[in-house]
Amino acid sequence: MPTILSKAIGLLTGSEEKPSDWLKLPKKRPLKSLTEPDLINLEAEIGAQLFGPIPKGHSRKFFNVDKTTWIWHEEWLDQNRKLQSATTRYEVQDAGILKVQAGSRYNYLEGQELTNFMTAINVYYERVMRELYHRDPDTGEKLAA
Repeated sequence: MPTILSKAIGLLTGSEEKPSDWLKLPKKRPLKSLTEPDLINLEAEIGAQLFGPIPKGHSRKFFNVDKTTWIWHEEWLDQNRKLQSATTRYEVQDAGILKVQAGSRYNYLEGQELTNFMTAINVYYERVMRELYHRDPDTGEKLAA
């Protein structure tokens, strides 16, 4: 089963190849006991910070589910203290990045929205590699402590 990291790299590089040995975590690494959902949650915490401050009373997640799927999810309490939520799924397809939202027409990202999305996934990858996996995003080498 491919790891989240290899999925993210495949998405960003467009390569189907298996990652080289530099992506294998050392056996003594503390993250070895974390499950895939645990890693997704840790990555989502980093992703949540990419779009500026999270308003008080809101929660936000932005993360990569698999090779072709990204999720943006927000929750908040409205004026009546009723829980509200919004989820946007981005599907990477040959034709482009399809934006899927409940109650809205599906459409492909274009213009500034596409540029912003591509910037977000690049920053996400950079920060996740450095902050979570402690690897240089360009070389895959372990970062000096």
